[in-house]
Amino acid sequence: MAKAARTGERTSVWREDRPRRGGRDGRGGRGAGRPSGLDRDRITRAVVRLLDAEGLAGLSMRRLAAELNVTAMSVYWYVDTKDDLLELALDAVHGELRLPDAATDDAGATDETDEAGATDEEDEAGETHRVDDDWRVQVRALAREYRALLVRHPWLSRLAGAFPDIGPRSLDFSRSARHVLGRTGLPERHLAGAHAAVFRFVHGYATAEDRPAARTPAPDFEAALDLIVAGIEATVARSPGVSPRTAAPGSRRWPPDPTARA
Repeated sequence: MAKAARTGERTSVWREDRPRRGGRDGRGGRGAGRPSGLDRDRITRAVVRLLDAEGLAGLSMRRLAAELNVTAMSVYWYVDTKDDLLELALDAVHGELRLPDAATDDAGATDETDEAGATDEEDEAGETHRVDDDWRVQVRALAREYRALLVRHPWLSRLAGAFPDIGPRSLDFSRSARHVLGRTGLPERHLAGAHAAVFRFVHGYATAEDRPAARTPAPDFEAALDLIVAGIEATVARSPGVSPRTAAPGSRRWPPDPTARA
């Protein structure tokens, strides 16, 4: 990783007001004269492929250019540094996460919610699915999704925290997590701690795993999640005047099947 990222001197690739080389516009290109057939999305996909195949040590501007069949200078029309590439890849893989609808609040609850805390929802194909609006189910599902992401992309755990999480897909994940945890009934002062308890645990667990992939969560992972959920429940029970919210999470099938990918 470049020195700027280690020292905190760098600015995010997502900041439109940062100084840019050669007068590139805010969309990552220079307008007229840009290399034909190349864009930031194509570059980012190639970066993710290289990182998955060769790890952080295998990524360089020259290696990326060879993967894209362009010159290294062509890549610099769209990014300034290797750190830019890493930040773009970090955000791109967060787009793989299947998330509940963070935009739905208590006003989204319907009269069709049954005693088990589930609603009938139709997907785009007109098929009806059960959508569980229990925050406990959603916390576990989000944790499983994040763990699976870290397992699929082992390089990701080394980048988490090294860059500001302000890319659009990273922000979607953060909003969804805050939305679900906000429905637990926890007082505001405990929400940041709950977020850290869940996702720092997942990060540490996935980082320590020595198996290359695991689609079905391991029993010890599930047991640890149970303890975290129980801790949230206990904190809510000790907090006077608060109770969990049970808004329906939206029209997407939720939680996703942990044994299958869409």
